[in-house]
Amino acid sequence: MTEVDLKDLMRYGERINTEYKEALGELPKSLWETYSSFANTIGGTIILGIKEYRSKSLEEGQFEVQGIKNVPKMLKSFWNTINSNKVSRNILLDEQVEVIDYEGKSVMVIHVPMASCSMRPIYINGNLLGGTFKRNFEGDYHCTDEEVKIMLRDANENGNDGMLIENYTMDDIDFHALHSYRNRFEIKNQDHAFNLLNDKDFLRNLGGYTVDRNTNREGLTLAGLMMFGKGLPVRERFDNIRMDYIDKTNLIGDSRWSDRLTYDGTWENNLFNFFIRVIAKLTADLKRPFRLEGMERTEDTPVHRAVREGLTNMIIHADLLITGVLKVEKLGHEFLFSNPGSLNCPWKILLEEVILKLATQEYKICCV
Repeated sequence: MTEVDLKDLMRYGERINTEYKEALGELPKSLWETYSSFANTIGGTIILGIKEYRSKSLEEGQFEVQGIKNVPKMLKSFWNTINSNKVSRNILLDEQVEVIDYEGKSVMVIHVPMASCSMRPIYINGNLLGGTFKRNFEGDYHCTDEEVKIMLRDANENGNDGMLIENYTMDDIDFHALHSYRNRFEIKNQDHAFNLLNDKDFLRNLGGYTVDRNTNREGLTLAGLMMFGKGLPVRERFDNIRMDYIDKTNLIGDSRWSDRLTYDGTWENNLFNFFIRVIAKLTADLKRPFRLEGMERTEDTPVHRAVREGLTNMIIHADLLITGVLKVEKLGHEFLFSNPGSLNCPWKILLEEVILKLATQEYKICCV
């Protein structure tokens, strides 16, 4: 960062990714709360050596550069603290902390990246529940216990899909959905050994059914029930989750949608059925240009693949243990996929808009 960069940045004040702090003789105690909040949100820049006059507006000079004293001592104190038990983890590299000169005054700039899912939550003072912060607007706020639990689940590389759902058995399986999937599996994998298994063993090999060897209890896993369960057992066990598809194209009069798929009793509301029905609705109007791969015609296009990937990612990265909606919206040439939780992947990817063009049509696939 240069003097010009800092001068330009101060014109906009504090934001979700920018924080100014006064630090004449020592590191401010609130520094570590901001470090936690930036790391747990989208990252940001902490600038030490800036005094804020809360009674003034930005135009009146709300922020004034005072600088910091004894730079070597301040840097040593910072690195000693961030590598101590003051914070749960140091995610900074040397080059992410710099000291710049601003009109003869030294200013310390700390570039905090967004922590990866496997590293979150970043907390302070050894207090997981009370020391985890998030960033909203221009402030640092305590995370709720539920928000901390979500981050812990996201950090679990094995996920929760394989957890045993007690008292849910093969009687709770929608066999029409399971056999439909098995038919697709066999077409793609004709010589696979799984094709010879009965339904329970097939599910067990896929992770949809499990046996706890310590207790001899067995039953469907979270993934098995949500993927292939009958509608009623799914709703009973996961009354916190809904699946919803809304088509807002070709509206007539005051209609809010032209087509909708939700819990109405006409289908077994598991994830497999939801995927099959929704993907057909999303791709029904997409153009399929004539194209050959070898001697065979293929109707798959980049847009079709992107839509499948968007819908798939929405499902597999959802946190099914919190309240929310797996929602798909068709909006003209835009498809919007949203789900509950932090989705076990970086927000930068989730907020990215992927633009794909096919012929003269443009489709925007957004994941949020």
